[in-house]
Amino acid sequence: MSPYHPRFSPFLSFSRAEWARLRDGLPLLLAEAELARLRGLNDDASLGDVADIYLPLARLLQLHIAAAQQLAQVIDTFVGTPMHRVPYVIAIAGSVAVGKSTTARILQELLRRAADLRVDLVTTDGFLLPNRELEARGLMQRKGFPESYDRRALLQFVADVKSGRPALQVPVYSHLTYDIVPDQQQLVDRPDVMIIEGLNVLQRGPESGEGASRVFVSDYFDFSIYVDAPIEQLETWYVERFLRLRETAFRDEASYFHRYATLTTTEAIATAQRIWRAINEVNLRQNILPTRGRARLILEKGASHSLQRVRLRKL
Repeated sequence: MSPYHPRFSPFLSFSRAEWARLRDGLPLLLAEAELARLRGLNDDASLGDVADIYLPLARLLQLHIAAAQQLAQVIDTFVGTPMHRVPYVIAIAGSVAVGKSTTARILQELLRRAADLRVDLVTTDGFLLPNRELEARGLMQRKGFPESYDRRALLQFVADVKSGRPALQVPVYSHLTYDIVPDQQQLVDRPDVMIIEGLNVLQRGPESGEGASRVFVSDYFDFSIYVDAPIEQLETWYVERFLRLRETAFRDEASYFHRYATLTTTEAIATAQRIWRAINEVNLRQNILPTRGRARLILEKGASHSLQRVRLRKL
């Protein structure tokens, strides 16, 4: 039986049309030119997706954020002392090439405009170990796997965010040089909402045995979203993105992947498929996909990145 069987699943399942009705009159706050700025490479997110999927999701998140603020007021009343308001943390997980970044940027913009919230977006790429460290540990071919991150630093950062600490600094990652940018950091200074986007953000440790009692980044999330698509579709998107990068970013001599710019189309497709199957698909099956069921909400995509179904965890 499917884990999403409507009777026995922990999730409520909505078709696109059913979910769109939950928008409840929230106005369309983005124009096409603005959406184009938010789209990731090779992501065809449309204004229809914004209206049918992202606006109802933004409304749901507003309700959750408001409820969290009310609960904070209850705690203030109980302890008799106003406490520092801490950011509401939203996690976005999913495979390489699924469109996590587009989802994160659209939600960031909608929450800013619809709810007048200060929303910061942080990607876990900034917590990847520098290439020199990955090379020293023999992990360059495991980049993006859990062990390629500075997990202690990531955990400390998210714990500090939820503790209300001000002026936190996050390392910056360059997709052009495929490495951490030296002496460059992103400032996170107690926003109303922080969105954290990454491949493995929903991961936890073993349920028993050594490491079972450890604290994980996912313990600090207030809401979590998994962006999902069939694996064969993800491979297609990855190859398509690789071909577009071959014509654009890879041509820059500063690009880590500059050597791929001169590949023929046939060679580029074969190279992209090899990288996908040897690295990204393995990481997806072993580490990312098993975390899907931990999400509070799952966005399911079809062809052309079209959002088809939403699954919302029951409380």
